[in-house]
Amino acid sequence: MLESKELTKVFGSKTAVDHVSVKLEKGHVYAMLGPNGSGKTTWMKMAAGLIKPSSGQVLFQGEPVSLNSRKHVAYMSTEPYFYSWMTIKDVGAYYADFFEDYSPRRYQALLQRMELTEGMKVKTLSSGMMAKLKIAVTMSRDALVYMLDEPFNGVDLLARDEIRASILQYATEDKLLLLSSHLVEEMEMVADRALYIKEGRLVECVDLETMRSERGVSMADRYRQIYGHTEG
Repeated sequence: MLESKELTKVFGSKTAVDHVSVKLEKGHVYAMLGPNGSGKTTWMKMAAGLIKPSSGQVLFQGEPVSLNSRKHVAYMSTEPYFYSWMTIKDVGAYYADFFEDYSPRRYQALLQRMELTEGMKVKTLSSGMMAKLKIAVTMSRDALVYMLDEPFNGVDLLARDEIRASILQYATEDKLLLLSSHLVEEMEMVADRALYIKEGRLVECVDLETMRSERGVSMADRYRQIYGHTEG
């Protein structure tokens, strides 16, 4: 459903993504793993059509990513992207204006699960509450692809449980979910496939059950093997 071919992005003298070729299929939850600065966010932004590659390409259902494909891709960035004057109700209205696949009913259900109310103001939300709001409004779209960049950042243990349950609720056979994170333990409870990115390059894309059964290695074990010497 989503594929990158020799995808590369250079910022000045730094190569953030370096000739990454990978094909992601619907019906799976992918974990994109790697330390901060490994290229995860840059890859996702190119796949979402938000920044242009220096070379290579991204395909959605066999066609180059375009304005049309962006209608089917729900991307959640790490950066705040709501105006401070907004209430949570305003955030929903904002999405309703921009996305045809936005569901007010789904948004309401997710807000209830996240213990958020429409009258709350964005500027008063804690980092954990903001994380839950971003998940709620992103997953309120009936998209084909969901890409969530660091969905568990700044979130306590109980809130992570709610976020994880909300994400998995929409992990159906016709959807593709891609989550990037350096919180490996959380990702192991969500994903069935993993991409390991190191210094902008794809180390491997693996089926986690196959890796466990054939190699006797968990997602976290493999993470330590790849990045252990880097992170000490």
